[in-house]
Amino acid sequence: MHNQTTPNLSPNDDPQGPGPLSRRSALSAVGAFGLAAVLAACANASKAASITSPITAAGSTGGSTAATDVASGAVATCATIPEETAGPYPGDGSNGKNILNQSGVVRTDITSSIGSGTGMAEGVPLTIQFTVVDTANGCAAMPGAGIYVWHANREGQYSMYSQDVVNENYLRGVAETDSSGTVSFTSVFPAAYDGRWPHIHFEVYPDVATALTGTGKLATSQIALPKATCDTVYATTGYEQSVINLAKTSLQSDMVFRDDGAVHQLATMTGSVDSGLTAALTVPV
Repeated sequence: MHNQTTPNLSPNDDPQGPGPLSRRSALSAVGAFGLAAVLAACANASKAASITSPITAAGSTGGSTAATDVASGAVATCATIPEETAGPYPGDGSNGKNILNQSGVVRTDITSSIGSGTGMAEGVPLTIQFTVVDTANGCAAMPGAGIYVWHANREGQYSMYSQDVVNENYLRGVAETDSSGTVSFTSVFPAAYDGRWPHIHFEVYPDVATALTGTGKLATSQIALPKATCDTVYATTGYEQSVINLAKTSLQSDMVFRDDGAVHQLATMTGSVDSGLTAALTVPV
């Protein structure tokens, strides 16, 4: 059994913390009647659009799963992706640690470290697919955007920050969206660490060159991973602690996703544990 390290949470994990006006701040300005109407409309739209095909449970040897786990409550919308905290482990230069200025950070395979790092992340293979669309242009595809992505490893540790992997920088990378606004990263499925729902961090920039400066972000947000998929992955070897941690939280109690259950951030899952999973999310900016 792996010893799954719990990252130390900081005030930067709190979505109520300092920063630009967020959807939470905006909602507080809405009157009680208006807020009730908005929530009712969202609930109805979510219910109508929800199509779920759960992945079946796999054994500890990593059995096959059903083909699709569609994000429940995913609603077709041109609303900007919810703004979320980058947390205490961004590695984008905002708190001293910076991978964006290192040669080799522009890559789609983020499973290995670059530079002086020699480690490789282990776990169930995961492709992270973003499709960036432009809300100012009717949610048309946004080619040429820069995406910086990072997340915890199978043990719940963040490279560059957690003690056991402080000299590594895997599970971090920058890439450019193609003509359809899409980019995919090769990674591994992250852990559920104590205090957080399983998630993936990302930042969207106008282009890769801007992303490498760590400034001029169009959005900072997080992908939530569906429970059915998490249950399947965490039944495999190496994720034992994640089973315990996942049982202690929910999308409704998570400090980031609790305001709306991640209705606009819940990944659509395809694939299997054996052949590899894909988490896809459309990101309006």
